[in-house]
Amino acid sequence: MPHALIVVRDEDARSHLAEVARAQAFTVSQASNAEAGLSQLETRLPDLLFLDRCFGGRTKEVLLDRIHGSAGGSAVLVGPVEQSRDARAKPLPSFLSSLDDPLDRGGVGAILSEVARSVAENRDLATVQLCAEEARFGHLDGSSPRMQKLFHLISRVAPSRASVLVSGESGSGKERVARTIHDLSPRRRGAFVAVNCGAISPNLMESQLFGHQKGSFSGATSRHRGLFEQAHGGTLLLDEITEMPPEFQVKLLRVLETGTVVRLGAESSIDVDVRILAATNRPPRSAVAEGKLRPDLYYRLRILEVEVPPLRARREDLPLLARTILEEIGEREGRRKSIGPEVMEMLQAYEWPGNVRELRNALYTAFLLSEGPELEVGSVPDEVSGFPCLDPEPGAQAICIHPGTSIREAERQLILMTLAYMEERKDRTAEILGVSLKTLYNRLHEYGYMGGVEATREP
Repeated sequence: MPHALIVVRDEDARSHLAEVARAQAFTVSQASNAEAGLSQLETRLPDLLFLDRCFGGRTKEVLLDRIHGSAGGSAVLVGPVEQSRDARAKPLPSFLSSLDDPLDRGGVGAILSEVARSVAENRDLATVQLCAEEARFGHLDGSSPRMQKLFHLISRVAPSRASVLVSGESGSGKERVARTIHDLSPRRRGAFVAVNCGAISPNLMESQLFGHQKGSFSGATSRHRGLFEQAHGGTLLLDEITEMPPEFQVKLLRVLETGTVVRLGAESSIDVDVRILAATNRPPRSAVAEGKLRPDLYYRLRILEVEVPPLRARREDLPLLARTILEEIGEREGRRKSIGPEVMEMLQAYEWPGNVRELRNALYTAFLLSEGPELEVGSVPDEVSGFPCLDPEPGAQAICIHPGTSIREAERQLILMTLAYMEERKDRTAEILGVSLKTLYNRLHEYGYMGGVEATREP
């Protein structure tokens, strides 16, 4: 809960300010002079200081210095401007504002609302920074050096207005990077709008991004606000920017340079205040060389380029990622499951060409197929588990050999299944397996095999 300190001589004004502050969920401390206000600072630093203009001297300066030095602290000078001094004063510092009439409930309320919003935002940012120390940063997870470097880059660029080009393999988490940049930016209260440029028909791209007027083309039965307008005051992510037709990239560049869009069928332009983030799974410079991305647009988008590392390049993050994803799946499905050491070993041994997206899908599959409270080895997709499946001919039944299976047991399964597939023809079975008929008979004798039935041996 934000805290306000009211240091005002007039009792009625002081009481009125306190009443309005409490109504907006502030805790309040009061003092009738600057010395008493200074002693209040020893108890708690306020988020907002109301200070009477009539107070002067060193004590007033100390009060303002202490507020200025506190994280996010703001101060308001209360009372009418003193013509002899304040009228010729320099503009107020950014942390300081003015309230001529302390009984102006609307003015007081607006100040309180702004400070409360700033306090909440600073608290959110502090929470994100704290989570970064715990290997979680916004929508991202990881403690590996490459992820910590990525977190640092995001924390530096997010508060700015700069365009950012996010590159990385498919499924590596580019949109999560973009969302984290948005959430840590001053635009966090605005909309975050994401569009996949490769999923929009070239004929509809201008309408989707810039909007259209009613009747501007066949089927335009109503006015449509484009994605730039929808993202006004927020962030627009242009995902897979290299899939945008080159001829439309020229129009996009014009919008980025002017800050205006023109709806299809309209005569006038519309101002849009949008921060642009772009993403691509192609190496950006290669895309420029191949003609997939215009050089002028590339340099306009790439004030800073952020590369998201593939999952195989940060294997130390996999246990944390897997457990976090499994928790999210459990919350969605209404029940929780864990990952045992054998399944975790499989996950860490796999190359993950589909990156985090493939990991999420594999864990969801294993979650749904596992009957118990722990993911089962057999529920992990075959391409991840690495179980080799042997299929002698098209249509033949396959067998899966689990890691840790003895060579003797693997040989037994292979011989018996091949024999069944060859409809008990031992000569053909021996031929396919590449062993002599005598060796085959010896093996079947060892297995206690009797014409299609494997004998049950006494323990």
